[in-house]
Amino acid sequence: MSLVSMTASVEPAEVTPAPSNASVARGGPGRLLRPALGLLLPVAVAVAWELAVRHGLASGRLVPPPSVIVHTFADLARTGELELHASATLSRVIAGFAFGVVAGTVFGAITGYSALMNRLVDPTLQALRAIPSIAWVPLFILWFGIFEASKIILIAVGVFFPVYLGVMGAVMSVDRKIVEVGRAFRLSGIAMVRRILLPAVMPAYVISLRAGMGLGWMFVVAAEFMGASTGLGFLLIDGQQLGKPAQIVAAIVAFAILGKATDWLIVLLSAPFLRWEDRFART
Repeated sequence: MSLVSMTASVEPAEVTPAPSNASVARGGPGRLLRPALGLLLPVAVAVAWELAVRHGLASGRLVPPPSVIVHTFADLARTGELELHASATLSRVIAGFAFGVVAGTVFGAITGYSALMNRLVDPTLQALRAIPSIAWVPLFILWFGIFEASKIILIAVGVFFPVYLGVMGAVMSVDRKIVEVGRAFRLSGIAMVRRILLPAVMPAYVISLRAGMGLGWMFVVAAEFMGASTGLGFLLIDGQQLGKPAQIVAAIVAFAILGKATDWLIVLLSAPFLRWEDRFART
């Protein structure tokens, strides 16, 4: 490796290259149209199901048409139940996600960096990862009761493992040559982490955060089955017990909307930290 290439790998370039025609085009109207493409499939399915029910091709009793779901959403919003249950579920997911991310990041970094800690800790954590989420429920109820603590801890457990695996794998897969370049330039430990290790693990870390958030939304359903009186999971149980399929589907749709919104927020907040990537540009 030449001295010029080593310097370029450590020091950021001062001159910003001119944007290509493709990048300029991507910032045009197509940038606003591309997110709308993601709505094409669910909207098409909803319209097809609405037409099938209206023309008598399906009863719509067990799976209500979109018009009934929208009416149910309107009723829940008018009575204030939608805001109450959605905010309760969202607050639990955010709290559990925060605890799970912190623990997963710390343990993942330690086991990824230290071979001794990897041999000591990773086998136990891998065994715990194989335990189904529902199996923790009775134990957490005995330990922490049926209130918020047990629900948040259960969500944190679900978030912990994908974050832990993502961080550990990212740290272990850092190119040795990059680290040797940093040592050749006599970077301090903090500089090595800030300028080499963090950028190297950041793409995998963002993916692990998104996976952790997805599992957090799945675990919150199991958590709210633990005697919750508020939350979208409570709406699911209430709709099942009262025979309200429209309420059940409305709660599922609310889960999907909130889950997608939080995933988009992670992508949005992480974008400034990934600008250095020279990735294949998809059009």
